[in-house]
Amino acid sequence: MKINKKLILLLALIWFVISLPLPWIINNPNVSESAFYITLGIIGIMSIPFVMLGIAWTLKPELTH
Repeated sequence: MKINKKLILLLALIWFVISLPLPWIINNPNVSESAFYITLGIIGIMSIPFVMLGIAWTLKPELTH
């Protein structure tokens, strides 16, 4: 089974951009706990489709053609 390296790179890049503000939120004492959990939930929800696409395209690479 051949894994498409460009696909994995694209998914990793998108996931990185989505989770980029997380370190600034964690280290900022002015951010409330509820805002932190809301942002964490958004990052988690946004990452679900990318994980699912990565699994689907790894199992059935002919879907990428």
